[in-house]
Amino acid sequence: MTKKTGPAGTVVPLKKSKCPNCAKLASAKYLPFCSDRCANLDLGRWLDGEYRIPTDEGPDAFADGDEDA
Repeated sequence: MTKKTGPAGTVVPLKKSKCPNCAKLASAKYLPFCSDRCANLDLGRWLDGEYRIPTDEGPDAFADGDEDA
């Protein structure tokens, strides 16, 4: 068995993080964002396709119907 070196149940506070949109302190309810507004702004960016992984394929890579279903 291992020997415990500290009191059981010691709580270590988490590092305060900042909202990726506005740099305010993040709220526990909306992590990693500070508010519902910032969370929805980020969701809108995802849905609009602003966050993409760059590839060498063009936008018509599967337009010829050869894609695997």
